[in-house]
Amino acid sequence: MRKDPVRIAAPVGLFVVLYFVATLLFVPLFEWVVAYPAGVLVAGLFAALFANWLGLRIFENRHIVEVGLWLNRASADNLVFGLLGGAGAACVALVPPLVFHAAHFAATPAERPSWMAVVNVLLFLLPVGVLGEELLFRGYAFQHLLASIGPWATILPVGILFGVMHGGNPNATRLGIANTAGFGILFGYAYLRSRDLWLPIGLHYGWNFTLPLFGASLSGLRMKITGYELSWTAGRVWSGGGYGPEGGVLASAALVALWVFLWKAPIRRQFSPLTDPPVESAACEQPPRLSS
Repeated sequence: MRKDPVRIAAPVGLFVVLYFVATLLFVPLFEWVVAYPAGVLVAGLFAALFANWLGLRIFENRHIVEVGLWLNRASADNLVFGLLGGAGAACVALVPPLVFHAAHFAATPAERPSWMAVVNVLLFLLPVGVLGEELLFRGYAFQHLLASIGPWATILPVGILFGVMHGGNPNATRLGIANTAGFGILFGYAYLRSRDLWLPIGLHYGWNFTLPLFGASLSGLRMKITGYELSWTAGRVWSGGGYGPEGGVLASAALVALWVFLWKAPIRRQFSPLTDPPVESAACEQPPRLSS
């Protein structure tokens, strides 16, 4: 049966409009409350929550937890697998150049932050940014498309869009955007495997958490939380330049390793009311009759 393109596009279009309208309203408010850049990240999270919540209520009559934010043992297991995979992939990109002296730690005493600043970055700013991005790119609109047009027709373009949206970051390069898009596609595949948001959240946060600990830039942004900077003697194709490791071929290799990890890991697949057929329909469906 041919699907109505209007019924497919309408929820996605409204989701996008809701997100951008909410962002325009929330950014000035939260920048006034908590200042830049925390205000922008918190506004993005609240805008994503609002777009998911209202889209689910209007089109599905469901609660926001049903977008894949279940709090159960399977969610906890998937989150841990994600954290280990994301952090491990970052180590794959950064440990070899340190071992082979293609990079080293350079002290930056003027950038040494307070413990409060470190906790603020690692336990507030990074989680808020990751959760906001995952709700935006792997939330209701993504899951609606996945159920309507199929997995890879959804995962590939949304992953590419994820990369393109980072094109405005400082020192962005073509390879950096391509690698970032690769991560976006991988996070989409992670949702496909787990049918919850905790696995892509874990992967995303594990990577974002580990790079600043090495003193490396994250998508062109310096977190300055260790008092050290990762200084390279190898060329930009390895280091990624000002965009950070994501702009180099080592991040491409880490992506391949992460794909293998995600393919082999014993992920706990959960039931998704948005992308899985209703249990009763699947149970009652009769096989087609064979013609005599």
